[in-house]
Amino acid sequence: MVRIDTESPDRADVRALLAEHLADMHATSPAESVHALDVTALLAPTVTFLTARDEDGGLLGCGALSELVPAPGGVPGGAAGHGEVKSMRTAPAARGRGVAAAVLARIVALARERGYARVSLETGTQAFFAPARRLYARHGFEPCGPFGAYSPDPFSVFLTLDLSPRPGATAGAGVGSGVGVGVGPDA
Repeated sequence: MVRIDTESPDRADVRALLAEHLADMHATSPAESVHALDVTALLAPTVTFLTARDEDGGLLGCGALSELVPAPGGVPGGAAGHGEVKSMRTAPAARGRGVAAAVLARIVALARERGYARVSLETGTQAFFAPARRLYARHGFEPCGPFGAYSPDPFSVFLTLDLSPRPGATAGAGVGSGVGVGVGPDA
């Protein structure tokens, strides 16, 4: 069983996982193309940080939702409202157990609850990031141009998920409905 909760990124086990994440980002991308957030940035009031833990409290992974543009009045499907997926990381021992899919599902559900029209992300173009790109594609993310403060970068792929209600669609349908905790491969 995987438990996804809002938590501070300032805990020791989370700091260690984020340090590993940042080290991998710097090892695979040029410094100017590393957009991962450190613990201080993840403590910002516009960021909701989530952890995935097993039944014994062991850290399995993490992710965050950063608010880029607030939804007008928190109305679902509003003209604005844009969130960004940040700091997606699965602990090495937990890979392949659906942890990333569960964290992503909760992040998308939070974005829907807040009334965001879309949620976007930036990831790398290198082979190291292929599992992440496959995960996002499986969950409906599609290529888009740079968003927020990003600029075109040959080491970055920009993806977005439209959260606008579709005619005939069931409310809550899609990746954000029924957080598939503990099911499916990570990538």
